[in-house]
Amino acid sequence: MSAPHVRGGATLPPPRAPRPPAAGPALRETMARFATGITVLTTGGEQVHGMTANAFSSVSLDPPLVLCCVARTATMHRAITVTGSFAVSVLGAEQEQLARYFADRDRPRGAEQFDRVDWQPGPLTGAPLLGGALARLECRLAEVYEGGDHSIFLGEVLATEWAAGDGALLFYRGGYHRVGCEPADRTA
Repeated sequence: MSAPHVRGGATLPPPRAPRPPAAGPALRETMARFATGITVLTTGGEQVHGMTANAFSSVSLDPPLVLCCVARTATMHRAITVTGSFAVSVLGAEQEQLARYFADRDRPRGAEQFDRVDWQPGPLTGAPLLGGALARLECRLAEVYEGGDHSIFLGEVLATEWAAGDGALLFYRGGYHRVGCEPADRTA
C-alpha cells in the first residue's frame, strides 16, 4: 500500500488509476446525484419558445455572464441562435407544473405554448418572463461553444429581477424536490 499524500496539511488518499470515460447511462446516473435548480429558458420574437432546463449557471459577475446548455437537436437551440438572446425564469417551489409543462414535447408550439401560463414580455429581449418565478434574467447571446451533443450558450446579462420567494424547485435523482431558502449555516 502506498503512503498517503500530504497537501496543505491534509492527508489525502493515494491517487486512483484513471477510469475510462463514463458511458451515457452511467454518466446520467452519476449526475443524478447532483441537485440542480430548475429554470425555463425562453426566446421571443419570431422564434418564441420555452424549454425547461437545469443546465444553467452563473459564470461571472464582472462582466455579468451566465450559461445554459442546450441539445443541438432541440427547438430551443435554433431559437437562441436565430434571436441572439434568451431569458431565464428560475422556478420556485410551487412551480413544478410549469417545469413539467415546458418539458412536455406534446405541448403547443410557438406563441400558443404561452397561452396557459402567466407571463410578460421582457422589456429588452421580448422573451417571455414567467410570473411567480424566484428570479428572472434577460440575456444577449455573447458566445456559443461546442460541447459534445450540446451547445454552451454564454449570455451577457442585460437585466435581472428577483422575488422574495421562500422555496426553490430542485431536480435530484430523476425527480422534482422543494426546498426552503434558509441557508444551512449563516455564519459561513
